[in-house]
Amino acid sequence: MNSELPKSIDLKNDFQSPTYDEWKKIVEKDLKGLPFEKLITRTIEGIDLQPIYTRETLEKNLHLDQFPGSGSTRSANSTGYFKTPWLINQRIELADADAFNAALKEALNRGQNSIYMALDRASKLGLDADYAKTEDVGNGGLSISGLSSFSRALKDIDITKQPLFISTGFSSVPFVAILSAYCKQNNIDISKITGSVEADPIGYWASEGELPVPVNSAISGLKSSMIWKQKNAPLMKTISVSTLPYCNNGANATQELAYAIATASEYIRNLLNLGLSIDDIAQNIKVTFGIGSSFFTEISKFRAAKLLWKNLISAFGGNEESQNIYISAVTTQLNKTIFDPHVNILRTTTEAFSAIAGGINSLQISPFDSLLSVPDNFSRRIARNVQIILKEESHFGNTIDAAGGSYYVENLTEQLAKNAWKLFQQIENKGGMIESLKSNFIQNEIDETFQQRAKNVSKRKSVIVGTNMYANPTEELLNGKKVNHQELQKQRAEFLQNFRVPENGKKNEEILEALATLSQKCDDQSINVAANAILNGATLGEITHSCRVNVNDIERIKINAVKIRRLSEPFEELRIKSNSINSTTGQKPSVFLATMGTIKEYKGRADFARGFFEVGGFEVNYPNGFDSSEKVI
Repeated sequence: MNSELPKSIDLKNDFQSPTYDEWKKIVEKDLKGLPFEKLITRTIEGIDLQPIYTRETLEKNLHLDQFPGSGSTRSANSTGYFKTPWLINQRIELADADAFNAALKEALNRGQNSIYMALDRASKLGLDADYAKTEDVGNGGLSISGLSSFSRALKDIDITKQPLFISTGFSSVPFVAILSAYCKQNNIDISKITGSVEADPIGYWASEGELPVPVNSAISGLKSSMIWKQKNAPLMKTISVSTLPYCNNGANATQELAYAIATASEYIRNLLNLGLSIDDIAQNIKVTFGIGSSFFTEISKFRAAKLLWKNLISAFGGNEESQNIYISAVTTQLNKTIFDPHVNILRTTTEAFSAIAGGINSLQISPFDSLLSVPDNFSRRIARNVQIILKEESHFGNTIDAAGGSYYVENLTEQLAKNAWKLFQQIENKGGMIESLKSNFIQNEIDETFQQRAKNVSKRKSVIVGTNMYANPTEELLNGKKVNHQELQKQRAEFLQNFRVPENGKKNEEILEALATLSQKCDDQSINVAANAILNGATLGEITHSCRVNVNDIERIKINAVKIRRLSEPFEELRIKSNSINSTTGQKPSVFLATMGTIKEYKGRADFARGFFEVGGFEVNYPNGFDSSEKVI
């Protein structure tokens, strides 16, 4: 025998690759009579996932020849995250401006590289805290009623050093004015500020069911902010397209993608009709997606979004730069739980992984206890550190489209994009996103998907660890810190009543009257007038009231709201009921397992029974095996 090793190896000729048919024959033999189709998995989007993907499956893929760079579906930057890392865009859900400021400073000192200012419901409605409903004050974020609270929230923070994001709900106009006034008061060059003061009237309308102003008026308000930002703050964005209302209601990846581009298309058409250009509009839009739990589907979703955006903007005649989509990602509430909440950390970690691999620009991870309470420093820190660990220790920042070239991911990206485009065309044929919400088409589509998800969870085909599987019946709910809306409103009201002195009212009367006239023109002058009024002491409520003097309530159309719901809620209700029985009687519902014979004889059924009853909060007595019924008794 020749024991010498060959001098070279020819991988192509020395090793014969099996064909797909040869592989399939061996697999069918191993299945021992079961059909090959048993290996095919159907996703909630209706896509059949094959057990294997080969080069041949990508022959008709139209985007494989793209390289990272401008207009690419892979990455807008040729260097990926190397030179432009994703933004750690953590939410701080504190209502008090001083508390928010302290928490933000700590976050920025501990790795956060952007500012995200979430506003409470009262502020988004444009109401001063003392004129809002008590339950709206502090509900969802920061309570802002004017320049003073805004200034306290950003005290000693240089907003030119990191991007600033303000989520304003349906109208950005009053908050653009507040930001303008703040910059004037503090001699800050607003042209250097990056980020967004963003409004998404359609998304807000979908989640709330109604708007304080007609939808068309809210969309027209987007023009005012956009013209102002072009002249004063060109590096900022003022239009948001968010799929969070739909994702948190149960929408699948195909629906999310379709609703995003349908909403963007609605804004683009309206703003084009108001005289703006496609490139200015497209480059002013920030798109926010939720992140679901299906790992590879989510990676493919974010990659498909780039392909769809390019198709949409090119169809409107946008240039190559405009075809780059800015994607923000937020972990969804749909699969999160209040029992065993620390498992939420694992869920958000894999979700963050898929979003980063999909090529997002900014990422927000919800703290593990956000469903139970106002997150504290610890839970916010954990959420923030997930991103820092993925970036610094797992080296996710050293990649450029890590999933690119995977036969599976590339195929799934293409399928999602095609299916989403078909649904988008269906929405367009129904008159667009606004008409589809009015007719309940969107709501019905999502509800059908949610019911399918709920069915899978109820049968444990889809597993929610710690809830419908592997529950811990001895666990108690965490004692969360809730917002005291009544006390907060009282504090805010006292401040505002002292702030509104008669001199300020007389001083602002003429300015506010001018604002009421200018607000109908959809230009930047109304924002400049509002900023001056704010500098002179006008409040948020006074500004928005002046802008809505001529609002026609008849045009305010109500729709069925797309509310947040979670898949774990039916199981959590069982656990809560069990705890309630325990509080009343001193004992939870209990089950005794009559385990007969040897471990081998009873373990399979007994383990299943224990897991089944523990999901409902039952205490399970699981003894060793008995050899007679008398001993069981």
